[in-house]
Amino acid sequence: MRSIKLLLIIGMFCCSLSSFAQYTFKGTVQDSLTKETLPYISLYFEELKDGCISNLQGRFSFTSPVEKLTLRISAMGYKDFVCLLTSKDTADIQILLQPTVFSLNEVVVHSGKEKYKRDNPAVRFVREMIRHRDDNDPDQLEFWKRNRYEKTTFYINEFDSAKQKKWLYRKFTFLNNYVDTLESDGKPVLAVSDRELLAQDYFRRESKEQKQVVQARRQAGIDEMFSQQGMEQVISVTMTDVDIFQNNITLFTNKFVSPLSKMGPSFYKYYLMDTLVINNEPCVDLTFVPFNSESFGFTGHLFVSLNGEYFVHQVKMNFPKKINLNFVDHMSLEQNFRRTQGNIREMTDEKIMTNFKLTGKDDGMYACRSVQYSNYTYQPTPDDLTVFKHPQKVIEEDHSETHTQEYWAEMTPKDSTRKATSVDKMMQQLRSVPAFYWTEKVLKVLFTGYIPIPEEKPVFYYGIMNTTISGNALEGVRLRAGGMTTARVNPHLFARGYVAYGFKDHRVKGLGELEYSFNKKKEYANEFPIHSLRLSYKSDIDQYGQHYLYTSQDNVFLALKRKRDDRIGYLQKGELTYTNEFHSGFSFQIATRLRRDEASSLVPFVKQSDGSLVESIQNTELELKLRYAPNEKFFQTQWNRYPVSLDAPVFTLSHTLAAKDILGGDYRYHHTEFGFQKRFWFSAFGYTDVILKAGKVWNKVPFPLLIIPNANLSYTIQPESYSLMNAMEFINDQYASWDVTYYLNGFLFNRIPLLKHLKWREVIGCKGMFGYLSEKNRPKGNDDLFALPYGSTLMQSNLPYVEINAGIENIFKILRIDYVHRLTYRNLPHISKHGVRISLHMTF
Repeated sequence: MRSIKLLLIIGMFCCSLSSFAQYTFKGTVQDSLTKETLPYISLYFEELKDGCISNLQGRFSFTSPVEKLTLRISAMGYKDFVCLLTSKDTADIQILLQPTVFSLNEVVVHSGKEKYKRDNPAVRFVREMIRHRDDNDPDQLEFWKRNRYEKTTFYINEFDSAKQKKWLYRKFTFLNNYVDTLESDGKPVLAVSDRELLAQDYFRRESKEQKQVVQARRQAGIDEMFSQQGMEQVISVTMTDVDIFQNNITLFTNKFVSPLSKMGPSFYKYYLMDTLVINNEPCVDLTFVPFNSESFGFTGHLFVSLNGEYFVHQVKMNFPKKINLNFVDHMSLEQNFRRTQGNIREMTDEKIMTNFKLTGKDDGMYACRSVQYSNYTYQPTPDDLTVFKHPQKVIEEDHSETHTQEYWAEMTPKDSTRKATSVDKMMQQLRSVPAFYWTEKVLKVLFTGYIPIPEEKPVFYYGIMNTTISGNALEGVRLRAGGMTTARVNPHLFARGYVAYGFKDHRVKGLGELEYSFNKKKEYANEFPIHSLRLSYKSDIDQYGQHYLYTSQDNVFLALKRKRDDRIGYLQKGELTYTNEFHSGFSFQIATRLRRDEASSLVPFVKQSDGSLVESIQNTELELKLRYAPNEKFFQTQWNRYPVSLDAPVFTLSHTLAAKDILGGDYRYHHTEFGFQKRFWFSAFGYTDVILKAGKVWNKVPFPLLIIPNANLSYTIQPESYSLMNAMEFINDQYASWDVTYYLNGFLFNRIPLLKHLKWREVIGCKGMFGYLSEKNRPKGNDDLFALPYGSTLMQSNLPYVEINAGIENIFKILRIDYVHRLTYRNLPHISKHGVRISLHMTF
C-alpha cells in the first residue's frame, strides 16, 4: 500500500513538474510591407501536430510543453513561412509574412515595434533619385514617337463550376465555353468586355504637345449599351497611363502620391532590400510603404540601377489593403523600362490589374489593361510633324473601327499575350436568351433614360423616362412625353422635342428643335465637337431661380420639396443658335431669341404705379457665349454631358443684348456673366472644387429680366444652388458668388481608430454671394417697374448671403449627408436656418 502511495506521489510530482515546464508563445502576425495585422491566420507547430489561429487583431497565443518548435504558416496571398521558435522568443513575437506579389529577400521575425528613421540610407537614396528623375526622361528630347498596342478586358471573377450552378447563370450553360484562366493565379474568369487599340503616340517638346493617331480600335461586350465616346473617357480617367516620375499619379479619378514625389520622404517609408541583376545591370530593390495605410498612396518596389545614375528598370506596386478607396479591392501596376544607347528611358510595357467589388462579399469584376510600346523614334519625318497641325489630341483614322480579323492578326504585336476572348460571339449567344435580352434592355433604359426605337440600330429615342410624371404648384400633376432622332435617320439633321400637360392649369406645353450639324455624327447630335445651327421653339413653365445644371426640372426625384414651390410663371421663346466647339477646349455660341415672359396666378406682373396687372412682356435678344475648358473630359449621354474630371479649368463669358421696338421688344438692356471653375488637388490631403461667378444687368428692367439666384427647394444636394435660400428671395442686378467645397478624402477619419474602418470621408463647404439691386431697378420710386413678388428681400451691399455645410460622404459607398447652416439674413420670415441634405454620390 505504501509503495502504491509512493508511486502516486511521485506521479503527481512529475505531473506538477511537467506543468511547470509549459512555454507560452505570444505574438502578432503582420504584413511585411504595410505592417497591417492579419486576422484568422493558421499557425501550425510541426513537433506537436497542433496549432492555433490569430484573432481579429492578428494576435495569437500557444502553450507548448517543449521549448523549441518549428512554426509553419501557409496563407493565401503570402509566401509559405517556416521558422524555429525557442524559449527566448516567447514574448511579443512579430511575424512578418511576405506578400506573393513582392520579391522580398526574406520574412523577418523579431520582437518589438519597428523603429523607422526618417533619414536612413534608403531615404537618402530616394532623395538622390528625385534629384535625377528627369535625367533619362524622353520628354527632355525635342521629339519622340512610338507604337502602342492597348488591350482592356473586364472579367467576371471566380467564374468556377459552383458559380455557374447559381440561379443567375443556370440558363447560360454555354458560358462554360468562354471561361478563361488568369495567368497570375490560375483563377477561372469570364470575359464580358473587350477593347483593343492600335495607335501611334507623338510628343513634341517645343509646344509640349502629345498626340495620338488611332489606326484601329474595336470593342465588344456588355458595355455596348453606353455611349462609346463616353466610355472611352471614363476608362481614360480610371485606368490611365501612369508616370511615376511625377509628384502625383492619377488613377480612378483620384490623385495618389507618387513614390518619387518631392513629398515622398514625408509620406512613405523606404527600405533598401535585395540586390539583383536586371537587363544586365546591378540593381537594388527599393521598397516603399505609406506611413498611413488608409491614405492615397502605394506599396511596392522600384528596381533601380546601382551605378549612380538611378535608372529605374522596373516598377511593381499596388494599393495598400486598407486604403480608403471604393469598389477597388486590389490594384497592381507593373512597368518595365529599357535603356537606349543614348541613355534614354523607354517604357516597353505596362499592365494595370484591378479587382472591382461593390461589396466585400461578392467576387466582383477583374479588369486588366495592358499596353505594349515599340519602335521608338526620335527624329521626326515631315509626315510626323503634320500630326501636330491637327487641333484634336486624339486623331481617328478613317475606317479605324472597320478593320478585318486578318488586319488585327497581322498588326497585333507577335510577343503580346493576347488571347481571343470571343466576347462578341458570347454576347450574340447571350442575347438569344430572352431573359438576358430583356434584362439588358431594361438596364439600358434605366442607365440612359431612353427607350430605343427600334431596338436594333434605333432611329428614335423615346424619353427621358424619369420626366414622364412630375408635379408643381402651378400645374398640379404634370405628364410629359418626348424623344429625339439619331444619326441613322440623317447624320447631319436631328430633331428633338417633348409635349407636356398640367392637369391643374390645363395648358399644353412643349419643345420642338431642329438641328443641322456641319459635322457628320455617329449617333447623337451633341457628340463632341458640336458645329451646328439649331432652330427651336419652347413654350413651358419657368421656375424662377430653380434652373439646375445636370438634371431636368421635371425629374421625379426632385418632387419632394422642403418648401412650397410657388414661384412659377410661363415662358415662350424661339431661338436660332449657332454653336462651334474646338478641340482646343474653346467654344462659342451665338443665339438670336424672341422671348415672351408670361405672368401666372402664382407670380403676377403688378405695376408699381397703379397696381394694374400686366399679362406678359416680350423681348428680342442677341446672345454671345464664350467658353474655354482645355483638356476637359466628360461622359456623353443622349442629351447631356457629365464631367468625369474637373481638373481642367473652365472659363465662361456671356453677354446678352436686348433691343427695344425690334420685333416687338419691350426693353433695351445688357446682361453680362462671367464664370470660373476648377478642382485644386492637395495630393494626400484631398481636393477642393472652386466655382466663382459674377454678373451684372446694366439697364433698368422688370424683375423677370433681373438676376435670380438658384435656390434648391429639394432635400437633395444640387451643384451651384443654395440649399437654404428661398426661390426669388434675393433678386439683384449685380452679384459676385462663390461655391467652395473641400473633400478631405478621409484625411481626418483615417486617423481615428474606430471611424477609419467605416471608410467615411469628410466634406466641408461654403457658398455665398454679394448681391445688390441698384436704385434704378428698385420698384419703389420707379413706377414703370413691377412690384417684387412676396418674400423677396433687398440684399445689403456690404453683407453677403452665406451658408456653410459639413458632411460625411462615402456612407455605404454611395451616400453623402450634409448639415447645412445659414450664417446671414437669419431674421427674415419664412426662411430655413439649417437643415440636412442628402445625395447619391458614387465615386472611387
